[in-house]
Amino acid sequence: MDLIDSYLDELEVVVRNISRDQVRAVVDVLFEAWHSRRTVFLIGNGGSAATASHMMNDLNKYTVVGNMPRFRSIALTDNVPLMTAVGNDLSYADVFVEPLKNLLQPQDILIAISASGNSPNIVKAVEFARTIGARVVGFCGHPGGQLAQLADLKIVVPSERIGHQEDGHMILDHVISAALRERIKRQSAAIVSGSQTRH
Repeated sequence: MDLIDSYLDELEVVVRNISRDQVRAVVDVLFEAWHSRRTVFLIGNGGSAATASHMMNDLNKYTVVGNMPRFRSIALTDNVPLMTAVGNDLSYADVFVEPLKNLLQPQDILIAISASGNSPNIVKAVEFARTIGARVVGFCGHPGGQLAQLADLKIVVPSERIGHQEDGHMILDHVISAALRERIKRQSAAIVSGSQTRH
C-alpha cells in the first residue's frame, strides 16, 4: 500500500470515528447563537487560520435563507494589520486576545481551531473568553491539549496525524454549516406555514 492509499484509508476511519454527538452539540449552540443574534468569532494558526476564515465565509454566506436573519461571524485571522501590530508591539501570544477585548461580549461564541490545542495565542484567547462569560467551542486534534480542557464544547478529530486533524476540521466546517442552513430553512418554512394558517 502506498502513501496515497494509506493516508486516504486512514482518513476514512478518522472521519467515521468523529463523535456525532459532539458535532450535534456544537450545531445546537451555534443555532442558538444565530437565534439570539450573538456573534461567532473564529481563531486559528497556519492551516487552522485558513479553516477559520473559510468557516466564517460559510457561516455568513452559505447559511443565508431568504429574508431570515443572518449569522454574525468574524474570523480574527483576516485582520492582518491588527495581528501584525499586536504581534510587533506586544507579542504573538496576544494577536487574538487583544481584538477580543474590543469585540467579544458575554454569550458570544469563540470557535478556536487548533491541532495541538496548546498554541499560546489560542489558549490566551480562550481563557479571556471564559472570564467574560463567552462560550468556547474547540476544534481539536487528538488528544486536544489545553484547548480540549478549557473549551465548553469540543470536537476531537481522533488522529495524531496533523493532516488528518486539519482535514477533519474542514469537514466539520462544512457539515456544521450545512446543518445550520437546514435548521434555518426549517424555521423559515414554519414561519411561512404559520402565517398562511393565520390567514
